[in-house]
Amino acid sequence: MDEIYILKDETYRIMGACFAVYNDKGNGYAEAVYQDSLEIELSYLEIPVTAQRNYPLYHRGIQLKHSYTPDLLCFEKIIVELKAVKSLTDEHRAQVLNYLKVPGLQVGLLVNLGGFPKIEWERIILSNHTQ
Repeated sequence: MDEIYILKDETYRIMGACFAVYNDKGNGYAEAVYQDSLEIELSYLEIPVTAQRNYPLYHRGIQLKHSYTPDLLCFEKIIVELKAVKSLTDEHRAQVLNYLKVPGLQVGLLVNLGGFPKIEWERIILSNHTQ
């Protein structure tokens, strides 16, 4: 059961920041507005955050021209992918799973701040990760 709730306290704190942003902004803004606001809120709450970190991709050992760039990395362990859409889709979930695979992380938060009447979010775990 502990494995299912890995980084529980950290994800709880991050989601608190997401709810604070949603309570202030509501829905209807572009994703960039939510990201800027969330970066401020996370910093205010003293949650370590890095925005738009690039992770290189490889094929047959050769680095690709393109990289993966999740919206936020918190605590150097949790990917936070923001959306401002009507509702989350399987493509969004797959995106977070890929973001977790590239750097070898286990926990991602997929957060839709564009939904109405409430925030929509999912905690995504990369279960086949070994340390």
